[in-house]
Amino acid sequence: MKHMQKDSIRSDINSRARAAFHGDAQAVPQMTLRGGYAEDSYEVAPAPDPELDKPTDAYFETYTFWGLAYLDAASWRHYLPHLIAYTFRHMDDPGMAVEGLLHNLRPPDREPPRLASLSAEQEAVVVAFLEEVAFSADSANRDFALQVLEEWWIPGALYRPRGGDE
Repeated sequence: MKHMQKDSIRSDINSRARAAFHGDAQAVPQMTLRGGYAEDSYEVAPAPDPELDKPTDAYFETYTFWGLAYLDAASWRHYLPHLIAYTFRHMDDPGMAVEGLLHNLRPPDREPPRLASLSAEQEAVVVAFLEEVAFSADSANRDFALQVLEEWWIPGALYRPRGGDE
C-alpha cells in the first residue's frame, strides 16, 4: 500500500511539473546542460542539438551536476520538469544528477534571478518535489533536500528575502 501511495504522490508531482513548466519545457533552451558542462570545462558551449541533447537518464547523469549551474533562468526552467521526473526514477542518485539539481535550487539567487523567476504554481511544484525527496525513505538526498527547503522554499526560510528585504 505504501508503495502505491508513494507512486501516486510522485506521479501527481510529475503531472503538476509538466503542466507548470510546459511552456519552458517546450522551448529550445538557449544553453543546454551539455553546453553548461562544456563551459565548466573552459570550453566553448556547443549549440543545442536535438539528438545530442535528448533528455535521457544518461544525459542527465553526464551533464547535470557540472552543467546546470551555467544555465540562464529560461534554460534552467526548461530542465526542471525533466529533472524532477528523473529524480523520482532514481532516488538513489547514481549519477549525482539529483544532487546537482538540489545544489541549483539553493540560494543565493542570481542576477537576473532563477529562483525568483518561478511562478507561484512552479514554486509550489518545487516545494512538493523537495518535500518528497526530503521525507522519502528511499531518497539518497534526504538531509540535503531538507536543507534546501529550509534555506529558500518554506515559510520563514533562512535566506529568502522577505517583503522589504529585497
